Amino acid sequence: MEDYKLGVMETKFAELMWDNEPISSGDLVKLCEKELAWKKSTTYTMLRRLIDRSIFQNKDGMVTSLISRQEFSSLQSEKFVEETFGGSLPQFLAAFTMRKKLSDNEINELQKLIDEKRGEF
Repeated sequence: MEDYKLGVMETKFAELMWDNEPISSGDLVKLCEKELAWKKSTTYTMLRRLIDRSIFQNKDGMVTSLISRQEFSSLQSEKFVEETFGGSLPQFLAAFTMRKKLSDNEINELQKLIDEKRGEF
């Protein structure tokens, strides 16, 4: 599995790219200068990091994502549950609900998800 853990600035940069893709690398430099007060070299260094992690690509000067924001969040969540709870979703939910009461709507949504996943097998 690729390393999908990002630092604070990498996350801000990734969010900026997802919000504006596809974007030319030149326009990305201008956007990062405006939004993050970065120099061109900083933008390209950060872009290279995320390209090396197979999250984005720069093909012919056009930057696009290789995985969607939703896929990225899913991968991060999966990795967190794996590392913290030994991959046990029930243990994660038990820990999550120890301090936070689920609303009836949240319980219904979870039950619907469970029923849908049960039907997949």
